[in-house]
Amino acid sequence: MADSSTKPLVGIPASQIFLPAHSLAQHGVGERYIRGVSDGASAVPMVIPALADDYDFADLASRLDGLMLTGGRANVEPHHYDGPPFPDDEVRDPPRDNTVLPLIRECVTQGVPVFGSCRGIQEINVAMGGTLHYRVHQVDGFNDHRMPREGDIEHKFSERHIVVTLENGEFHRLCGQREVMVNSLHAQAVEEVAPGFEVECVSTDGVIEGIRHTSSKAFCIGVQWHAEWRFENNVLSDALWKAFGTACLERAAERTGNRIAAE
Repeated sequence: MADSSTKPLVGIPASQIFLPAHSLAQHGVGERYIRGVSDGASAVPMVIPALADDYDFADLASRLDGLMLTGGRANVEPHHYDGPPFPDDEVRDPPRDNTVLPLIRECVTQGVPVFGSCRGIQEINVAMGGTLHYRVHQVDGFNDHRMPREGDIEHKFSERHIVVTLENGEFHRLCGQREVMVNSLHAQAVEEVAPGFEVECVSTDGVIEGIRHTSSKAFCIGVQWHAEWRFENNVLSDALWKAFGTACLERAAERTGNRIAAE
């Protein structure tokens, strides 16, 4: 295993949150995403605050070897994909939207590997020109994919349904399986897939669960489940983290001009 001085650097954009006891904004990333980058991709995680106006996105992307996009309580605002407006009580996170969407586009342009989980797949799709279903369970033919309201964290993140991988697609190649069980904690989902992307897997009711950019210079994949949760126990999630880590190593070698050892 490479030491921290030679591991690739992966940025993780934060959500802006307001804690009940504080009126000031906080910027946060769940530890499970940090561990996914650290342990699953063997990379150094770096939290990127949601400070959109402070960034030169081309410069920021040039410093990264990978970009990991997390889940979040807020959904991507629909004006970013010409969708109908949210209800007044919908949770929003404009600072994150305005940080992540342009950063994704710049990373894809520069060949920085991108991996998105849950909200992350939605951000990738919107950033690159796709659209979202506002509420999957309100669409005829789709099941309710939302998080269970009762039970502990293990129950809420437990595997709930099958995803079917595209035969001979990248997900199938990585894990060797056509059917994989995954967790399910989302209300929104990909509707129209962004140009240049291919659907890699779907749930049995037809919800898009995985997409891949087929013409990107580097790894660019999003999944609708929480791939960071107990990834070592899920053959597809584990394979995706390892593939992302390998892509980040290759980017680091290109960026620094040095060959970085994977062990």
